[in-house]
Amino acid sequence: MNDNSLRLVWVYPDLLSTYGDQGNALVVERRAQQRGIAVERVDVRSDQPVPAGADIYLIGGGEDRPQRLAAERLRRDGGLNRAAANGAIIFSVCAGYQILGHEFINDLNEREAGLGLLDVISTRGEKERCVGDVLGDIDERLGLPPLTGFENHQGITHLGPGARPFARTRFGNGNGTGDGTEGAWNDTVFGTYMHGPVLARNPQIADLLIRLAMDAPSLPALDDRWYEALREERIAAATQPA
Repeated sequence: MNDNSLRLVWVYPDLLSTYGDQGNALVVERRAQQRGIAVERVDVRSDQPVPAGADIYLIGGGEDRPQRLAAERLRRDGGLNRAAANGAIIFSVCAGYQILGHEFINDLNEREAGLGLLDVISTRGEKERCVGDVLGDIDERLGLPPLTGFENHQGITHLGPGARPFARTRFGNGNGTGDGTEGAWNDTVFGTYMHGPVLARNPQIADLLIRLAMDAPSLPALDDRWYEALREERIAAATQPA
């Protein structure tokens, strides 16, 4: 990467884009371009190799069988692991988040190996699905405003000692463990259960990914009135009495 360009990879849109998470790629691309950063976006389908030399990788959510197929192919391909070893920024959502962990429960109700990029293990909850709006406070070390998003999952994700919670919930289930944690992160790898798409509802997270990829302490400010209006509307809708 030169000083004014980014290579962005959207991983397996044919398998892991069930819940509109491709919007995350659009937001990162747009916010970089608004700052004069040239963006090369590559959408990598599941029958294509994952390039290891990009700057930012985004992975979305999906249903159980596509999740298993994605995990199998990503393990076999190895490109995402090589990218992580190169210091790339990886941001994952829901099924993609579980795949980045050590293991999860697949559609055959069997333990499926993940990529081991986050120190988490995902199991399947026996209660009702976690569905609804979530509001939480992002790890203060990341310097971001509160997290807003929409969860729709039955997975329960347990964090190991090598992972930090991405956020602490004010309401909503998050990781589903009952301890108030939502998502996980470690260095340049991030996972969350939040849809929305989450980067449209939290554009400052997109800016964080760009800053990390550019190794920049800050980015020029943008006119975020539309984003803030969306955030305020969703937070108000979620917090007002039924």
